Amino acid sequence: MSSLIAKVLEIQSSENINIVKFEIESEILSMVSLDINSDIYIGRTVKLLVNSTHVAVAKNLSGELSYENQIRAKIETIREGNLLTYITLAFGKSQLESIITKESSLAMKLSVDDSVTILINASELSICEILDD
Repeated sequence: MSSLIAKVLEIQSSENINIVKFEIESEILSMVSLDINSDIYIGRTVKLLVNSTHVAVAKNLSGELSYENQIRAKIETIREGNLLTYITLAFGKSQLESIITKESSLAMKLSVDDSVTILINASELSICEILDD
């Protein structure tokens, strides 16, 4: 799991569905949730979680995607296993880990210091902790 510290910017609710927008390192991320704790409100600082297998990496991305969460980042480390590649991605002072297949990593010719785009589906983000009172 990867975690990020974020500030709640906006909450939209309709028909028991919530879209929450967060600011992290001047980036805006969106989360879709069925339930939202009443302690979550605009201005709160929270810890977000995303499973590292749900953090996609794009190199030389162009065109339009339905992924609202697109963050420009730099590859800090790459560790190849027999089947999977573990990638540490940095943007600002924040880091995320992505786990992709080794085959994908080799096909994309990923290397340390490459500029990439992180893609996270809004339904894959979750709030795990409220950090301020």
